Amino acid sequence: MKTANILLNGKFLSAAPTGVHRVAQELGNALADLVAEGHESVRGLNFDVGLPYDGLQRSGAMRLPTRVIKPFRGIPWEQISLPLKSGDATLLNLCNIGPVIARNAVTMIHDVQVHLSPESYSKGFRLWYHAVQPLMAKRHRHILTVSEFSRQEIAKAQLCSLDHISVVHNGVDHVLNMASDNSIITKCDLNTSPYVLALSTVQAHKNISLLMKAFADSRLSGLKLVLFGGTAKASFEAMGITVPDNVVFAGRVSDGELRALIEHALCLAFPSTTEGFGLPPLEAMLLGCPAIVAPCGALPEVCGDAAIHCAPDKAQEWVEAITRLSDDPEYRSQVAKAGAHHASRFTWRAAAIKLAGILTQI
Repeated sequence: MKTANILLNGKFLSAAPTGVHRVAQELGNALADLVAEGHESVRGLNFDVGLPYDGLQRSGAMRLPTRVIKPFRGIPWEQISLPLKSGDATLLNLCNIGPVIARNAVTMIHDVQVHLSPESYSKGFRLWYHAVQPLMAKRHRHILTVSEFSRQEIAKAQLCSLDHISVVHNGVDHVLNMASDNSIITKCDLNTSPYVLALSTVQAHKNISLLMKAFADSRLSGLKLVLFGGTAKASFEAMGITVPDNVVFAGRVSDGELRALIEHALCLAFPSTTEGFGLPPLEAMLLGCPAIVAPCGALPEVCGDAAIHCAPDKAQEWVEAITRLSDDPEYRSQVAKAGAHHASRFTWRAAAIKLAGILTQI
């Protein structure tokens, strides 16, 4: 059998973890598990992870073999050192960007938000992505993405043609491996307070201002809106967004704290106007927490009818949906059960098998 060497771009191990980095780590580890069991999907494929020297500290998070590639770090490492030292291996880039000079590469572009919602990103970020992604997408052997919605959007943005793009849905079962850290509930004074959970960000397409309007409604005065993430209250106010008194900023949280917040929440609210995939709603659903989402981007594709859908520009609908979940425990239980069943289909093992099949075929 012909063999192929696959070198996973490990630049993500040198940076603060993000949702995209989570995908790279989980997919890499799922591939490692398939290799360990001798699964037919990875026969003939040899995997390892190339990383810059500043990624060595986190290399233990990977179950694939790792090796440090020198010199440089950051963008120079990814654009120069990695492709020049990759030999005959196919480069596997799972975090939106890969080396432009490489041709023997497969790259995952999670979304084209930087093209659809440029106001959500800094000027430098926009310029870099606009310069690199079109060249990379056309030069690399194949492009991966995480939803059919993103596949269509990548083609519409003219990064490459549809026949050059394959879909590998994310998994979500990593949340089951996180041990709940209930100390966050006490820390945020939520032991006796029902609350709705959402992401704390001022990115325009995340649309959190809609939730601020909803929680200013008197019908939600008995509930709290708990926002997790690095964006503080002052950042919302600086943008002219009024923050109601019943909004709690939990700050950055660990995986265990996030699981606890999800498990104790009335629901998770996710009003994004566009998403390439949408991991947070699925994470919540798998843990038995109902999700309310805007029917935008990939969210209908990913969440299906197992989530509650509310318009992204009608705060009234969100108030009514949250109120019904709060007032009708039986209804909430039905939604939670349907959500958990739906989300259980999205596993990293299934994603890795799909990815391995693509790598074998190209």
